[in-house]
Amino acid sequence: MLSINYKDGRPIYEQVKEGLRKLITTGAIKEGEKLPSVRELASSLAINPNTIQRAYKELEAEGYIYSSAGKGSFVSSSDETVLKRRMELTEQLNTIISELGELGISKDDIISHIKGGQTL
Repeated sequence: MLSINYKDGRPIYEQVKEGLRKLITTGAIKEGEKLPSVRELASSLAINPNTIQRAYKELEAEGYIYSSAGKGSFVSSSDETVLKRRMELTEQLNTIISELGELGISKDDIISHIKGGQTL
């Protein structure tokens, strides 16, 4: 399901959050499916439950999951989460393209790079 890379410079909760987000947006974890409890996931990854709680809290704030008191955490509507993630990534891509343009890299060079024909 998830794995932690201790050589990764990102905090562990971000790795957990990103891993769960990928599983949700790719459909590996389906809409309405119950996520492992904080304690279960923390135990399986051998990390502090507070780390999992933080990842769950941020995923809930971003709309990827929702919590039901006494029942656990569940995956939100997949259509909404995929659309939201697509919008987030598009926004990031637009920022990157803008910055590359400010560095003097042409749109044609960027397109060529995306197509795999040129390095920037």
